[in-house]
Amino acid sequence: MAQKHRIFSMAFARVYPAYLAKAEKKGRTKREVDKIIRWLTGYSQPQLRRAIEKEVSFEAFFDDAPELNPNVHLITGVVCGVRVEEVEDPLMQKIRWLDKLIDELARGKKMESILRE
Repeated sequence: MAQKHRIFSMAFARVYPAYLAKAEKKGRTKREVDKIIRWLTGYSQPQLRRAIEKEVSFEAFFDDAPELNPNVHLITGVVCGVRVEEVEDPLMQKIRWLDKLIDELARGKKMESILRE
């Protein structure tokens, strides 16, 4: 059996501040970061806050997500040198989708575009 990637067991709460920092450094807001995460996962703001407070793993964070957005297939492009639409592991793909959305926010894309509206 292949070994699980280290990030799967890492607490989402450990990476969340990096998402915020990346966005805020480019003049974006925590509200926008949270909106992106909620759009992707279906979490409400209180559910997202609880997941962060409980320090759930990335695996549990996505396993417990109420509903992935039906438009996730529209998230395409490269993150860390990898095409997100070609990532084979379903959990890693979800993590890469989130990375891609946060990258787009930090690069100044409009929220409508990021949220595939």
